Amino acid sequence: MNCRWGCWIGLVVWLVACQIVQGGEVGTQAGHDHLGPQELALSPDGRLLYVACTDAGQVAWVRLPEGDLVRRVAVPGRPTGLAVTPDGSRLAVTCAAPRSTVMVLDAVSGRRLAAIPAGHTAMGPVLGPDGHTLYVCNRFDHDVSVIDLRRAQEVARVAAVREPVDAAVTPDGRAVLVANHLPLMRANVTLLEEVTPVVTLIDTRTHRTTELKLPSGSHSLRAVSVTPDGRYAMVTHLLGNFQETPFRVDMGWINTNVVSIIELAEYRLKATIGLDELDLGAGNPWDVAISPDGQRVCVSLSGTHQMGLIGTSELVSEEARRTMSPMMGVWPIYLSLGASLWRRVDLAGQGPRGIAARAGRAYVAEYFSDTVAVVNLEGGGNGQPQRIRLGPPPTLSAARRGEMLFHDATLCYQHWQSCASCHPDGRTDALNWDLLNDGSGNPKNTRSLVWSHRTPPVMALGVRPSAEAAVRAGLVHILFADRPEEEAAAIDAYLRSLTPVPSPYLVGGRLSRAARRGQRLFLSPRTGCRNCHPPPLYTDLKSHDVGTQGRYGRNARFDTPTLVEVWRTAPYLHDGRYTSVRQLLVEGHHGLSPQRMEELSQQDIDDLVEFVLSL
Repeated sequence: MNCRWGCWIGLVVWLVACQIVQGGEVGTQAGHDHLGPQELALSPDGRLLYVACTDAGQVAWVRLPEGDLVRRVAVPGRPTGLAVTPDGSRLAVTCAAPRSTVMVLDAVSGRRLAAIPAGHTAMGPVLGPDGHTLYVCNRFDHDVSVIDLRRAQEVARVAAVREPVDAAVTPDGRAVLVANHLPLMRANVTLLEEVTPVVTLIDTRTHRTTELKLPSGSHSLRAVSVTPDGRYAMVTHLLGNFQETPFRVDMGWINTNVVSIIELAEYRLKATIGLDELDLGAGNPWDVAISPDGQRVCVSLSGTHQMGLIGTSELVSEEARRTMSPMMGVWPIYLSLGASLWRRVDLAGQGPRGIAARAGRAYVAEYFSDTVAVVNLEGGGNGQPQRIRLGPPPTLSAARRGEMLFHDATLCYQHWQSCASCHPDGRTDALNWDLLNDGSGNPKNTRSLVWSHRTPPVMALGVRPSAEAAVRAGLVHILFADRPEEEAAAIDAYLRSLTPVPSPYLVGGRLSRAARRGQRLFLSPRTGCRNCHPPPLYTDLKSHDVGTQGRYGRNARFDTPTLVEVWRTAPYLHDGRYTSVRQLLVEGHHGLSPQRMEELSQQDIDDLVEFVLSL
């Protein structure tokens, strides 16, 4: 009897172990009830689908067309991107961390072949046509790693601009296009000035770069893809009408959702085409994929739980440019919009993100549902998409449900935007907005929501007594929605769960020698910085007159923001007039009287900046 029970127990243990390795519905990372599928890749023969399950720290192997889950492989860090070599032998996985790793796995067995160091929060990997040159976006180092897979090492770093999040290689391998997530410009501009992110073009032979500006008000770039013929690149992003007062949301008055088309021969912006209909937004576009035959363009609409589908020739046509281009500063925004050329495919899952397309099918990762949608492209997206389950339906904690609601544009009137539209990843869109909660004519920079519930009041003038009050006001006055209290409470739980990302200025997770000197200065009477920004919150939770009231400002006193994660939140000051902390201190004399500035050496200022950027 004991032997028999022992054999049964051993068999059960063995089966569970096999299931974890080969892909049953168990084996998620400890502490997670959800997988968070975010990025996809297909094997060259189309027989395997690879799924980066970001929250579980795993990559899943799915056999096609059956949809069978055959393997899960744990990776170090959060898997944020996948790239398969042209011969189908190797799978490169970017594993995000302050010191990221690119894992190279056997694409069939999942066996580890190499682990290559990369930069802060590696993502968006893409292979050159030679099959061994890998380009990886290091989001918070603001650069791109060039990796030789044959030698399993980085061979170069190329500077981007701000938060590169995705990359695409031209078919001839001569250029890499990099999508920079946010603008790096001052935000207090006139009507004739621009605030815009750029797409960086890297010459793969010389590593020289060229920057292409997108339309003013562009922000939250997520993905870039190149057509198989090498003529065009497509970039998904939002387009904010930030120079107008956001007193309404309908017809795209605050944000529109777009794809910008870049003509690669001359590297110029051909058009920016809206994904929206006249009275129905396509909130928060994420990934863009082009079918291998170049005939169709697919875009995941993460906020409305849909996939947008259009013929490539239609998207690049004069008709699309003439009738589907948003016109900022006018109303309605789509002044000449006819019938939209996009077909929207409703998906059953929540939060579609990464897309992979091949052989008449598009596969879409449904982040909050732990599923992959399968859309029939041959039928123009008609018919009910199939679903591949990567595990059991996830159990949603209050914070997870709040995260889902925070990114859900269907909460908004006409579905134009979500909370994440102005606060991507809970942070900032780097734009100024003239919200009506404190009068008009005094636009202010979007603030990060990290620690917002710990540092009341909120907003630049402290017009909301708490983050809880601001969440509820945002639902009503920004999304123009009447939502139940339980949803606002869930969003509160999500925002409380946000934790600061370790600064790229840290060395081995600790302050550098210069930052330690800067810390002593920060805490000393020589600077007085700690008077308004005392640790550990780095705010005194009070308002002060810092001499920066604008011409039309109604109040000279501004809420003291926390300095935690300030390295990520440019531009600086309430109106975004400085692009760097150094400018804020040296040009703006912020918190430092002329006498104090005279007493500080150049080294002192360097050290002080280093410390603040390390928080």
